[in-house]
Amino acid sequence: MANCAVVGINWGDEGKGRMVDLLTDHYDIVVRYQGGGNAGHTVINDKGKFALHLLPSGILRDGVVNVLGNGVALDPENLLKEMEQVRANNVSITPDNLKISDRASLLMPWHRDLDELEEQRLKDKKFGSTKQGIAPFYSDKYQKKTVLAGELNYPAELKEHLLDLMEWKNLILTKVYNAKPYTEEMIDAWLEEYCAKIKPYVCDTGKLLREVSANGKKILFEAQLGSLRDLDFGIHPYTTSSNTTAAFAPIGSGFPGVKIDEVLGIVKAYSTCVGEGPFVSEMFGPEADELREAGHEYGAKTGRPRRVGALDLVATRYGVNVQAATQIAITKLDVLSYLDKIPVCTHYVVDGTETDEFPFPAALSHAKPVIEYVDGWKCDISKVKKWEDLPKAAQDYITYIEKAIACPITYVSVGAERDEIILR
Repeated sequence: MANCAVVGINWGDEGKGRMVDLLTDHYDIVVRYQGGGNAGHTVINDKGKFALHLLPSGILRDGVVNVLGNGVALDPENLLKEMEQVRANNVSITPDNLKISDRASLLMPWHRDLDELEEQRLKDKKFGSTKQGIAPFYSDKYQKKTVLAGELNYPAELKEHLLDLMEWKNLILTKVYNAKPYTEEMIDAWLEEYCAKIKPYVCDTGKLLREVSANGKKILFEAQLGSLRDLDFGIHPYTTSSNTTAAFAPIGSGFPGVKIDEVLGIVKAYSTCVGEGPFVSEMFGPEADELREAGHEYGAKTGRPRRVGALDLVATRYGVNVQAATQIAITKLDVLSYLDKIPVCTHYVVDGTETDEFPFPAALSHAKPVIEYVDGWKCDISKVKKWEDLPKAAQDYITYIEKAIACPITYVSVGAERDEIILR
């Protein structure tokens, strides 16, 4: 593969980190191009088990340069904590293998405060935020009321800028939410404790990416969440606040002119969803509990139990189109090995009419799933390395999905370890 974007096809939590960790053996640069620390990529390899939130998953592969692009919500505090946790497993992180775009905006402590305060105000109408400050951050970014990482190199201008922003934010905190204001001393402490420590990693990553591309190096673009959480094309308003699509990778990486040759979409062998919003194929009761436990479906960032359901072909086909996916990786196929019959959501019924089209967000609450069942295989497949060694029922399930979504499935993951993968 040449330049490739690894993206989620559904609601997120599909296993992107697992696939990026596998593929980085063939790439020189890994770039996170959007999102923040509000979701996690779980990676298991010979170095241990990692829950990465901001760090690109390529950080676990020796010799790979990792970039946090300008599209990322850069939280210095959480980034440093994550770096410490990863280093504790003997993974080296230096300015040589981690680069932060000087045009990435900094997520401030007040963004997290405002996120939590707004969820409290919404009460039962909340969006299901992880309270990491993502929505307030991106709102401020598009209002041009954030500071750029590169401003850390201009302390006098940075301080003046931050005090202006603090004055504005304190009005919102105190007048709208009746919360405590920030002080100059608090900002000074934050700059010294966190920002000073990330400063050595900040550089012109756009220039770096252009140079490595001109020298024939290959770039892997890593997305957060999935198609259905995209700000423009997701299940509005229950989305994230950034664009999760492969089309945004050139902008969010800082290399607008880059050509992306392949888009690898990640699809879990069943459906999962963290947070609020419509989830048409959702399971409930003992059936859901059994699937959740079989797949260990708990959020990497929050620990929240994930909502689970049948593989949703309607949503998956839509996600493939939104991402312009050129190939698909199916993850966690092994989790379904306990089932005699595997449920699949093949169509929706919306207001009495059966459809294969993913509905407009306002119509999703009216959608009902049409569930069909395919044969299970009832045996452990976690050690299978070759396609021809999979049980026929497992092969049939994959080819059934492939035909339904009209996109080739080239990877089949049967476990969390790097080598527990089948190449087709």
